[in-house]
Amino acid sequence: MLAKIKQAALIGCLFVFLFIVIGGGLHLNAGGAFLAAATGTPLVIHFFARERLPKVVDHDPFPVSRSPGYAPNIAEGEARHRSASEIETVLRQ
Repeated sequence: MLAKIKQAALIGCLFVFLFIVIGGGLHLNAGGAFLAAATGTPLVIHFFARERLPKVVDHDPFPVSRSPGYAPNIAEGEARHRSASEIETVLRQ
């Protein structure tokens, strides 16, 4: 309950801040400043909420240490798998 009140108060403060800054900076009348603040408040909230969300990461069951910009190649995935004869050779050594 207290968290919802805090969020509502922060949204109200953001609205008043945008109302004063946009209205005064662009020399708008009261209606224009209200409209600008009313449309700008949800945009600012959406921008900051999107930045705070965790990034969705594709969880690779077999992580490979590569550069961050690496895009796996389908043919390379097949080449990484060892055949039974290669495993036997490695075990004998």
